[in-house]
Amino acid sequence: MDLTTHAVQPATRPLRLAVVLGSNREGRFAPVVADWFLSRARRHGGFTVDVVDLAEADLPTALSHEPDPAVRAQLAQVSPVLADADAFVVLTPEYNHSFPAVLKSLIDWHFTEWQAKPVGFVSYGGISGGLRAVEQLRLVFAELHAVTVRETVSFHNAHTHFDDTGRHKDPARPDAAAEAMLDQLAWWGHALRDAKSARPYAA
Repeated sequence: MDLTTHAVQPATRPLRLAVVLGSNREGRFAPVVADWFLSRARRHGGFTVDVVDLAEADLPTALSHEPDPAVRAQLAQVSPVLADADAFVVLTPEYNHSFPAVLKSLIDWHFTEWQAKPVGFVSYGGISGGLRAVEQLRLVFAELHAVTVRETVSFHNAHTHFDDTGRHKDPARPDAAAEAMLDQLAWWGHALRDAKSARPYAA
């Protein structure tokens, strides 16, 4: 057999990870946390990484089965990335004990793109570290037939953890948390992708 022309099997092909930056707030802290996390995700070795930045997508909260051309153009930027992903990490702040409206809009504009795929969370905020937003997101993704992994990465009083250049001041513990979450995402990503290749998922 000529191995140079043999297709890469699903079990060995790297997983496609879509990282969603779930904030479009003016002066947001999301890029600092995202840069930190993306460097960890890319060096993990189990993923190719795509980014969906909701500051660059303008999806309305009014859903439609027949969106106008402007909305279709916005969806054309994000929907293929979500559809092609094998796994997701949602990076979210916490606003008023919940997650941002722009993130809910992205989620609600899609359905099959989330199904039978694992989702991990990186959160930040005040004393809660964004974990109340994450717990609500777990309920939302369960409704969409997605699998949320147990391990999370969270930053309470997030601004105090990073210096003026965006470097984490004491990265050992968050690095370990990110590694654990990414390992779980990889396990579930391979398991679910392999299962779907053998039998289509029935929602």
